[in-house]
Amino acid sequence: MELLYKGKTKDVYKLDGGNVLLKFKDDVTGENGVFDPGANQVGLTIEGMGKSGLRMTKYFFEKMMEKDIPTHYVTTDLDDVSMTVKSATAFGKGLEVICRYHAVGSFLKRFGAYCEEGQPLDAFVEVTLKDDERNDPPISQDALSQLGLLTAEEYETIVTLTKEVSEIVKDELAAKGLELYDIKLEFGRNSETDEIMLIDEISGGNMRVYKDGLSIVPLELEKLFLD
Repeated sequence: MELLYKGKTKDVYKLDGGNVLLKFKDDVTGENGVFDPGANQVGLTIEGMGKSGLRMTKYFFEKMMEKDIPTHYVTTDLDDVSMTVKSATAFGKGLEVICRYHAVGSFLKRFGAYCEEGQPLDAFVEVTLKDDERNDPPISQDALSQLGLLTAEEYETIVTLTKEVSEIVKDELAAKGLELYDIKLEFGRNSETDEIMLIDEISGGNMRVYKDGLSIVPLELEKLFLD
């Protein structure tokens, strides 16, 4: 296999036939040894986190397939802690799309003068650039259009898909007594068909989930949700 690049939480390899292999790692984002799905750097390593993230990703991507949500998912190998996916091209150097149901994280830091921590939000969607040097800045629809990253139609497609995916995840978690506060998703174009599809992962590493008002760390979340 040809190594395409090493990511924060996954390494990416090119496979024969056009597909791509994602190798999940035990690294998670955060700062000063504290997990934070909104951080743009590896903050700590948690043994078993890679397989935990892959188990949840497998569950949710297969759920998306049932709901006819376009994704890059092909198959998983839990023993190898890897996932085979369709090749995708990024929008620019990559975008992240966040759906927020409560005011926490960077939203609270930016708008805390106008809201309280944990205040309910109505599936608020925002887009950020994947840009570590500039701390993943939020970007407006107009800027996305004028910089040639997303057309108005593509933006609306991504916002619609984000809300659909997030509601599915939210409902699945709620069935286990868990509350989704926010979730970070990624999208790309199918390299063969140009269709916009959900990519990357859906796991405890890219969402904030609470139970009885307390934040749940990723490994505990996987056990509460899947066991």
